[in-house]
Amino acid sequence: MKSESEHESFLKCREISVAFRSKNGKKQPVLTSFNLDIQKASITTLLGPSGCGKSTVLRIVAGLLVPDSGVVIVGGRESLNTDASYRSKMSFVFQESALLPWRSVLENVRLPLELRADKPKSEIADVCQHWLNQVGLAPNDWQKRPSQLSGGMKMRVSIARAMTTAPEILLMDEPFAALDDVLRSRLNDLLLKIAKNEKCTVLFVTHNIAEAVYLSNSITIMANGRNSSTIGVDFMAPRDAALRSSQVFIDVYGEVSRTLFDSVSERDTDR
Repeated sequence: MKSESEHESFLKCREISVAFRSKNGKKQPVLTSFNLDIQKASITTLLGPSGCGKSTVLRIVAGLLVPDSGVVIVGGRESLNTDASYRSKMSFVFQESALLPWRSVLENVRLPLELRADKPKSEIADVCQHWLNQVGLAPNDWQKRPSQLSGGMKMRVSIARAMTTAPEILLMDEPFAALDDVLRSRLNDLLLKIAKNEKCTVLFVTHNIAEAVYLSNSITIMANGRNSSTIGVDFMAPRDAALRSSQVFIDVYGEVSRTLFDSVSERDTDR
């Protein structure tokens, strides 16, 4: 366990505030003076109850939502929603796989590169095949439609599609929430492998404390639309099945759990 690094952060959120208009016309604050620091090539997890603003943070970082106030800074440069070069650095994996039902697995994975139109077809084919292999999908699965895939296979396709653009920042909004524990564990290991090999910076959202502890270099606990607490995670042992049952894992899990429940009021969990 260690405190958050004082080194210059690769990605920063500074004083982000957002309020959405409710049905009665009144504005409901979602984020209030939210701050976040993320180190390059690390996995940072946003952990907190439903409605605390975790997904809103991802949408703002992705440039899909303009905050009422505050800025996102990437690599020392303030981001702009209209800046194509900024948005090209990122890929987004949603909770739902969001695959196009009329396209095959291979065609879904090709889509981001086809939209960019800056690679020859032969190179697109090589990149897509590489990532389908990396996520563990055999060639006999590549021509299947999404309706023929299990939930885990759909998520593997979604991850492959996201990685084809070689993102510097990978945003993941509860991607494994609907999966059983065994499959979730396997995809956690896949994500760790990808993040290590590609040296990409991951911002991950989950409700699952064990998942947050296993994956993260840093856990940001959110409550009332703010960064309530940040806990650094530094395991000396490999992140594998044995770690999950180790005393050091149990100790970190306990600290994160206590901090989360101390930070979140009953009103927050009733949202």
